[in-house]
This record gives sequence, structure tokens and C-alpha cells, in this order.
Amino acid sequence: MEYIVTDMGCNASIDDREENKSEKAIKAAVLIQKWFRSTRARLEISRRYSLTIFQSIEYADEQDQAQLASFFTFMLERYANPDAVADTSISPSVSHEADSYLTEYEKIEVPDSYCGPRLSFPLTLADANALLHAFKDGQLLHAHYVLQLLCETRRVLKEKPNINLVTVSYSKEITVCGDLHGNLDDLFLIFYKNGLPSEKKPYVFNGDFVDRGQNSMEILIILFAFLLIYPNDVHLNRGNHEDYVINLRYGFSNEVLNKYKVYGKVILYLLQDVFSWLPLATIINKKVLIVHGGISDTTDLDFLNLLDRNKLKSLMRPPKSEADREEQGKEGTPTARPSTYAANKHVTGKTRGVSPAGFTELSRPHSQPGPTLKEWKQVLDILWSDPRKQNGCVPNKRRGGGCCFGPDTTARLLERYNLKMLIRSHEFKREGYELTHGGKVITIFSASNYYEEGSNRGAYIRLNPDLIPHFVQYQVSECTNKQNHWERTKTIERSALQTLREKIFAHRSTLTEAFAKYDCNNTGKISVSDWAAAMESVLCLELPWRTLQFHLAKIDPDGKVDYMSCFHNMEIAQSTEEVQPALVETLCKYRKDLEIIFNIMDEDQSGLISFDEFRKTWRIFSSHLGIDAYDASVDKLAQSIDYNKDDYIDFSEFLEAFHVVHKRDKKPTNEKAELLAGCHGSSPSCHESQAAWEPNFHTENQ
Repeated sequence: MEYIVTDMGCNASIDDREENKSEKAIKAAVLIQKWFRSTRARLEISRRYSLTIFQSIEYADEQDQAQLASFFTFMLERYANPDAVADTSISPSVSHEADSYLTEYEKIEVPDSYCGPRLSFPLTLADANALLHAFKDGQLLHAHYVLQLLCETRRVLKEKPNINLVTVSYSKEITVCGDLHGNLDDLFLIFYKNGLPSEKKPYVFNGDFVDRGQNSMEILIILFAFLLIYPNDVHLNRGNHEDYVINLRYGFSNEVLNKYKVYGKVILYLLQDVFSWLPLATIINKKVLIVHGGISDTTDLDFLNLLDRNKLKSLMRPPKSEADREEQGKEGTPTARPSTYAANKHVTGKTRGVSPAGFTELSRPHSQPGPTLKEWKQVLDILWSDPRKQNGCVPNKRRGGGCCFGPDTTARLLERYNLKMLIRSHEFKREGYELTHGGKVITIFSASNYYEEGSNRGAYIRLNPDLIPHFVQYQVSECTNKQNHWERTKTIERSALQTLREKIFAHRSTLTEAFAKYDCNNTGKISVSDWAAAMESVLCLELPWRTLQFHLAKIDPDGKVDYMSCFHNMEIAQSTEEVQPALVETLCKYRKDLEIIFNIMDEDQSGLISFDEFRKTWRIFSSHLGIDAYDASVDKLAQSIDYNKDDYIDFSEFLEAFHVVHKRDKKPTNEKAELLAGCHGSSPSCHESQAAWEPNFHTENQ
């Protein structure tokens, strides 16, 4: 049988099919677009709360540092003697005054076997280039040259005013860099993209050169070298991390002691004095104020320019009140120094945070009169403060020092001193910079990948002759350019959640008690709102706990949280069943602080401490924190980590034994396969010829 189809019907059928295909294609495109936008939104939420976790924990650590600062300085005064360095040629009769160390480098011989750069003073650009080459190759500068460089830097800095007044001619720009935090590759990249400091290329480096990163010492050496070569064109402001008490906790002290084992303590002692001579601020063309942190409603630039900045060796050591000074006048009577918060209260009538009751520091009398409370507060505010959106000036409770200042505070200060804008650093910014207060306050942050690989870009500012800022962004990375957007975000998220879980586990006992208050029937389950309230009441991190609950604890079909599941995927590295559980948890919680204390006590850098030193240290530390621990428990603990039974504790083994480890989680499968399909974010790359000191890394611009 034969079928005949007319042309008209055939055409209609084809048109219908084409129309249906077109509709399906549009619907598919809409669905794909909707899915893509939804996926990108979820990734953006993950990125934001991950960075919030990092920043909240960072600020909480700074609060802890402020509260324990008195104890650390007490330990330093008791144990840390730069003359006690073993096997050095430093005379034990040398005075503790910094001036006594200005010629000590002459006693240190540089052996013929040393292959690093050999500096000759006064320095030249050739010396600076030699340093850049050497540090790019991972070499160390010999201690002889380090000490000589520090002495010369101190001499130059002493001639600088508290506030540098810089005039930039109409023929050149000036570059402003923010926090570097020991990230040497960021500094290399800035020099590669922007040029080396010179008379035609002036720079302002706005503090926080050290801590956190692995190459703080190299950054200091490079910056100090260029300062000596171009003293009128390289300007260094002091940051809140140019403080020897802060350096104990955040890595710089350890870095120096590890790299310069014999002369490390002498270098650190001299650096205390060098840091105290760093200028506090820079003003460009009488219009742009540059300080590390910010301002407060009491900031007085005239007063700041006249005070003796060298007296403020550490802002973590608040000065005594007048009553304390009178008490100190009694010969041989040690006096109590108030904590940072108590001193703030004395000055302002308000408490800047919550301080443990009765927390004091035993301080020995000093021949040189210390700073006044007003001087200390003025400097504290410009190094520690942060801007906020609301008007007013309030205590910076998140950091534990300085203020949070609003647009009105900024406007008043700029008007008072006839300034155009304020440039500051001090705060992590994902894009490397941020404009606030109507563009009058600029935050510049130059340490890329600050929290985690791919977490943020770094940036610096070029100010043209009209003082209009131009922002240059970059990102140093070994593998970011090889990862897509989904992979980068998930890497950051995993790292942030891991850090948060460790903090949660370190507060297990306190959190369990807080959960139990909401669990009247002992079911082990509470509502999400109660769980979030308990978490915040203990950890005080101001995090979106409801959003994070999915990642941190299990929830039943009825909407209740199994609160003990917060601790299921973590455990202490070493089995310590025979040791008091509360003591083990305390050791995990204060592991970083104990590391600082042991480094102070370990005068010969052997990495070993005796049982007796361990007991004494723990008694002092626990008394400052109000921790109850029986001597028998401490002895049992010490014995459990004395593996070779020689009555000494290996410091590295101790730290390894008492940290939180994560049980292996199941790897995501379907989720990753699902999300990878549409999330290949990319950024333009720079592929330029490498200078000799350029980092071998990918850079991103915007």
C-alpha cells in the first residue's frame, strides 16, 4: 500500500517540530541558567561564611593575646636574657641597653664557607639586588650582616619624626603598600610589577611586615636595606605586629630563632628597639594621612608627633596608673600592671572588652620613665582601630584594643587637619582594598592568599600627583590558576571549617555544659536556635551558626540538633586515657600559648625542657588562668610524653601530642561532579618576562 503526503501537510509538520525544538531549547537554556546562577550563589555564600570564620577566629586570637600579654611579658622579663645565648661570643657583661649591641656584630666572624650576600656599608643598589637574588634562592643573610643592618637602620630611624611629612613632586607617583605578613613573594611581585624603590619611585610600607608568613625576616632585611639606600624615598610605618609580644604568638620570634639559632635572641632583642623607632604615620603633600590601623575620636596628631615613641616597646604592655607609679617608687616593691582592657577603662571610662578578674602583671622597675596612659592610648588607637559604617566611636571589642570609628569621626579629623583622605591597612580584604566613609577612608591589604590559597587578592595604591588613588591587584599562587572556581571555593571552605571544628573541640567541656542547659530531659538533642545560642555564648565569634549547623552537627528529621555530634569527627592526637580529661582539653586549648612559653624558657634552643621546668611553667600559667590541675595529673601527663624516659620532654613531641586531628571524612562524589560542570571561573593572567627576582607564580589583575 502506498501513502501520499501533501506538501502543505509536510511543511506544517516540520514547522511544528522546529517550534517544539526551539521551545525545548529555550526551556533548557533557562533551566541551565537558573541552575548556574543558583550554584554560583551557593558558592558565594560558602566563600563569604568561610572568610567570616577565618576573620572571626583571627580576632578572637587577638583578644586572647591581649588577655595573656601580661603573662608573656612577665615570662620574658624572668627568662629571656639576650646575654644567656649559649655558645656565642657575646660578652655576658654586656648591658641590657640596646646601645650596648650596636657594635656586637664586629665580634661575629663571617666564615669563608658562607656563600650568601656580603654587604658593605653604606649600602648600594647592588647590595639590595644581591639580597633579592639570595632570598629568591632561599639563602639566609649571615647574622653579622643582619645585626649590622639593624644597627644602621636604628640610626636612620632615630632621625625620623613620629609623623613623616612627605612631599611628592608633580613628576612622579608614590606607591602605598599594606600588610605583607611575611609573604615574600608578594613583595617580589610588587617590585616586579611596580619597580624597585628609588628616588623616582618612592614607597610607603604601612606596617605589619612580619608574623604569619614564613619570610618575615627577609622582608625586614629588604625594606631596611632600601630605607638605608633611599632614606628620603622609602617610608616605613609601624603596624600593630611590629611588637615583640605579638611576635611571640604569631610566628616571627620562632622564625628568627629557627633561622639564627646562635644569635636569634640577640637579633630579636635589637629588633624590639628598632620596631619602637618606626614612625607612627606618614602624611603626603599635607593631604593624605597614612596610619596602620585608624583613628579614634580622641586622636591628636600634634600630640602624637611630640611623644617619645621609643618608650612604647609593646602596646600589649599598658603603662601603670599614677597610683602604681607611686607604689613603684618604693624600693624593691614590684607593682601590678593593669591589663590592656583595664588600662583602656582608666583612660576612657569605658571597658574595651572583657578581662579576667584580677588579671595583672608583675613588672620590675625600669630606670627610664615609661609612657603615660594618654601616650599609650593615642598610639594604640592609630595601630589597632578599624572603620565602621555607623557614626560614632566605640571600643573595638572584636580585637580587644583600639576603636571602631564612624564616618563622623573621620570627617572631624580630616577637617581639623585640612586633610583629604585617610589610608590605612590592618584588615583582610578579599579584593585587596576597600573604600569606606564615602571614599574618605581606604583600606589597603597587600598579603594575597592570607587565610588560604585563593582566599584573597593583594593590592597596592599608586597615588598620582593629584593624589587620586589607582589600585593594582594581584595574586601570588602556585596552583590557583590550575583550579576552577568550585575547587578554589571548596578548598577555602574545608580549611575554614576545619579551623572552626578545632576551636569547637578545644571548648568541648564548656560547650557540653552550655548545651545541657537547654536539654532539660537529657535527650542529647536541642533546637537549632538553642544550639546556635549555646555556640555563640561560649565561643563569642559572631558567626551565622544557623547556616553553619549543617556543616558542624547532625540534625534529626524532627529538626532537633544532636549536639554531641559536633565532636564526633575529631580526637586528640595522642591517647591520654590515664590523664585527667580536663587537663588534656586545657592543653589543646592553650597549645599555642604553651609553645610561646616553652620557647622563652628554652634558652639553648635544644627543644627540650626538664620535668621540673614543665611543672613550674604549668603552675605559673594555670594560676594566671585560674585553672585547677593537680600536681599528680601534671606529672602523669609529663611522663606520658617522655618517650625515652630521660626526664626531659621533647617540645615538638609535646605539641604534636596535644593537637586536634580530624578523622577522615568521606570524599564528596556526586556533589562535585554536579557542580564542576558550570563553575569554571577564570581571571586574566599576566605572562610577562621574568626579572631575576620575580616569583615563579601566577598573577591576577583587575
